[in-house]
Amino acid sequence: MANKRLACRECHFVNDPDAQTCTACGSSSLTEDWAGYVVIAHPERSEVAEEMNVTRPGAYALKVR
Repeated sequence: MANKRLACRECHFVNDPDAQTCTACGSSSLTEDWAGYVVIAHPERSEVAEEMNVTRPGAYALKVR
């Protein structure tokens, strides 16, 4: 079975399965329990990024439990 990627509970950034801390914000609160994601390429021009308070390009989970 493949390892699941981990979403940060703080900023919703989707991290590699072996991550110990979030690449985006440094939080150690990571979980496999998340659903849906959006890839934000240009956060400075994205209404979704603005709504999610995203300033860094990348993949973000939409729902994190």
